Amino acid sequence: MKAAIYPGHGKPVTIESLPDPEPGPGDVIIKIARCGICGTDISFTKGGMFDFGENAQFGHEYAGEIVANGSGVSRLKIGDRVAVLPSVACGTCSSCKSHGNNVLCQASPGSGMLGFAEYAKISESVLTRLPQTLSMADGALVEPMTISLYGTKFARIQPGERVLVLGGGAVALYAIYWARRLGAGRIVAMSRSERRKAMSLEMGADAFVPFGDSEHGEVIEALGGSPDVVLEGVGAEGMMMKAISHAGQFARVISLGFCTSPDPLIPGVASFKCLSIQFIVGYSMKEFIYVAEQMDKGHVDPKAIITNDIPLVDLPRMMEILRGPNEETKVHVCM
Repeated sequence: MKAAIYPGHGKPVTIESLPDPEPGPGDVIIKIARCGICGTDISFTKGGMFDFGENAQFGHEYAGEIVANGSGVSRLKIGDRVAVLPSVACGTCSSCKSHGNNVLCQASPGSGMLGFAEYAKISESVLTRLPQTLSMADGALVEPMTISLYGTKFARIQPGERVLVLGGGAVALYAIYWARRLGAGRIVAMSRSERRKAMSLEMGADAFVPFGDSEHGEVIEALGGSPDVVLEGVGAEGMMMKAISHAGQFARVISLGFCTSPDPLIPGVASFKCLSIQFIVGYSMKEFIYVAEQMDKGHVDPKAIITNDIPLVDLPRMMEILRGPNEETKVHVCM
């Protein structure tokens, strides 16, 4: 099979031929249909502090069809179309028992980040059967939608509250989507890119404000007051301080962006507003299943954020494009 390999140390991704996987006990083999390119795929292949490591397979936003089952597989059958929660958890460590967040598992038996390939061997335990109403493109969006749902739930949005979402990428756009579903009053999207305006409004924002000298006044005017909740979905230096500066008194600030660089902020500013600040990573199987079941019941088609479909062979070139200024929002690799 063909698969993307990251050599490590910031070297360019290559497409290699690997042996076709064979299922072990409890495993299934998936013929992968689609895998989305995530911001972490870009940041974890540049040779920084957070890195996939040498000769790593990667890709975690994927869906496909089961083509083989190992012994002990009972819940799913050959031919089922599935979305993959790419963090395999042990289910028995203290983190698994306390929080159910697969990403935080302390004794994971293996990685499920195998999506940029023609086939993947994966544990049945992290697969969700796709409803007949969903396409493979929908299935490959379940993972990023679940990230945004999991984080947005921590904001504990109350009906009618004012929400500010920073960013215009997939995580931020889906945070808008869920904030609307969870009962927010007015929602303002803020990004440096005006081209994200139409998509932000489509996802459920009431107004769009570009970054700039007048952004604070524009946000307050658009929301009718300072934000009760700020959802930071950029993940770049300076964004947490920007979120804090916009937040109203006793507001909740949620970091969804997963910045991997030092990002200084001024605690005194947050203190004088009595802010609650929450950093989030991952999701639980509960949210993953919920997204798959509810995806076609929202106020907008989540596939609206997909801007490009490419073949696997074009992945290395596209990743280099995404490292610089570009016009893409969510790119899917189609196998």
